[in-house]
Amino acid sequence: MPKSQVRKKKVYTPPSDVSPAVKGASNKPSPTWLPVTAVTLIVVGIGWLVVYYLSDAQQYPVGSWGYWNLAVGFGCMVSSLGLLSRWR
Repeated sequence: MPKSQVRKKKVYTPPSDVSPAVKGASNKPSPTWLPVTAVTLIVVGIGWLVVYYLSDAQQYPVGSWGYWNLAVGFGCMVSSLGLLSRWR
């Protein structure tokens, strides 16, 4: 039985007009304040919600805000997620 020919694969060369990394973007590590601030916001948000739920008649931390205290607590936690998405 005759043997089939072995085909040589072409070497891949990426196109020159498309670069894999955005020019001008730095690959520097994140500043130290970023994770510290994000963790602080998480702790403050959870603390705010715990104090709100455990206070008598929900008068603390700010009684006149009512259910907006929930928005403050969850807002702190969501903003920390936004910061953590920038962490390298």
